[in-house]
Amino acid sequence: MSQFTINMLFVGGSFALYTWIAIWARAKSTKEFYIAGGEVPPVMNGMATAADWLSAASFISVTGLISQGYFNSSFIMGWTGGYVLLAVLLAPYLRRFAKYTVPDFVGSRFDSKAARLVAVVALLVVSLTYVIGQMTGAGVAFARFLEVSSTTGLIISSIVVFFYAVLGGMKGVTYTQVAQYVVLILAFTIPTVFISLQLTGHILPQLGFIGTHTESGIPLLEKLNQVVRELGFQDYTADVSNKWNMFLFTLTLMVGTAGLPHVIIRFFTVPKVADARWSAGWALVFIALFYTTAPPLAAMTRLTLVTNIFPQGADQPALEYENRAEWFKKWEETGLIKFEDKNNDGLIQLYNDKNPAFVENVANEKGWAGNELYVNNDILVLAAPEIANLPGWVIGLIAAGGIAAALSTASGLLLAISSAVSHDLIKNTLYPEISDKTEMLAARLSMVGAILIATWLGLNPPGFAAQTVALAFGMAASSIFPVLMMGIFFKRINAKGAVSGMLAGSFFTVGYIFTYLGWFFIPGTNTYPNLPEFWVMGISPLSVGCIGALINFIVAIGVSYATEEPSEEIQKMVESVRYP
Repeated sequence: MSQFTINMLFVGGSFALYTWIAIWARAKSTKEFYIAGGEVPPVMNGMATAADWLSAASFISVTGLISQGYFNSSFIMGWTGGYVLLAVLLAPYLRRFAKYTVPDFVGSRFDSKAARLVAVVALLVVSLTYVIGQMTGAGVAFARFLEVSSTTGLIISSIVVFFYAVLGGMKGVTYTQVAQYVVLILAFTIPTVFISLQLTGHILPQLGFIGTHTESGIPLLEKLNQVVRELGFQDYTADVSNKWNMFLFTLTLMVGTAGLPHVIIRFFTVPKVADARWSAGWALVFIALFYTTAPPLAAMTRLTLVTNIFPQGADQPALEYENRAEWFKKWEETGLIKFEDKNNDGLIQLYNDKNPAFVENVANEKGWAGNELYVNNDILVLAAPEIANLPGWVIGLIAAGGIAAALSTASGLLLAISSAVSHDLIKNTLYPEISDKTEMLAARLSMVGAILIATWLGLNPPGFAAQTVALAFGMAASSIFPVLMMGIFFKRINAKGAVSGMLAGSFFTVGYIFTYLGWFFIPGTNTYPNLPEFWVMGISPLSVGCIGALINFIVAIGVSYATEEPSEEIQKMVESVRYP
């Protein structure tokens, strides 16, 4: 059986499962469309929350990031820490409010249409920038494994999401995400187990990661350090120099994660307040299964890749380009692996040509004319089974997992967008008199519009797509998280303070990001180069979201104390919510 047929069976089978779930769990009311009827059990909601979070970026990109050095583990610490904040500070109290969406909570808590509208705008900015990566990620996975163009793959993804999200709403999305979590976690862990057994003899990758490299007899991480050091790269376990910026970056990821609207709405779907806390706890368990597996896969795949290029060691001739493996040729077709024979010797030279000392002392002596191999880090997970020469069914499984990761988060984001438009903008702001039936129609039409916009953005991704992660997390951290915290725990905060704080935090964060990455990310419009020596107090644009959050808190408190108190009714409501 060909690899293409195997891939089709895995991907087609998963799609058939998602379709059946969508039909079975179709939404029949606005409550089912927005919050799955509020009847999702905590364990299943935790699994759906994990799938909602473990996006194409997590499934595909995190391993690639960590493969470059363990200093990138700050991504894992920040994202996981955000769920701790959610579980302890937000989830049970938001469930107590019994609202449908984040703007719905903000509008009701502060009794303000202006606050609701600012929250809607923040939600749309965060969700739309995030969904670009999910749709394009699905297109890349389709392009490689189903041998279609990325455009065709993206359109197929949109049709699948359209079917189960529009038909099922939150109810259909929730139960589909449970299935998608099972698919993606199996797709991620099974190849890692195989590779761990190959390299270390440990069936648990987490033990293999700190275990001994079987072939050399030395610790795996020491072997990896040795291999990459011989090619001019920094050690895998090297420390980070700017610990201040790393701290702020991790904190921004934490408060940004806790402020992501598509994650927060999951806690409105459980039957009671205690279930919201249990849901967050189970989500942490399911996410931990994934994130404790990512570092072993990253280290082992990078070691395998480098040793494939230099099978006899870095001091011996590299692999001949004509003898490259079949997986190498397949990924070259996608453009994510590129080779340029700069010294015309027919060998693949992979090294750090940005390291002056290595170039002068090693590369020049060997006649190397520059690094000849470009490998996009995003392929490491999808290509891992092929690099390690694993069975065809493992490759098919990881194809289904990559697509499931992209679709699960895309559907959650699209649902957050459509709910904000139909429930907060149309129902609660523009046309409050519409019936539930009309609101349900508006919700489905909003979902259709969101899918069309997301598909268009996926087909025509802006040139700044890579930088939108900073914008999404910065906006979530500086606008949504603080207003939720103050809305729950500080009854003195009024509508004027909430709106002023959100605007101040958002404008500061976006302005700082644009200063270094270009205004609206247009090349050449940045005020200063995005280099550490130009950062204010050593703070990078990726790390500024937590500073924006602090500004939000300060401005909101200052304005609230300078103006009238909230009504007694609002203050009593806040007090009642704080004691669930």
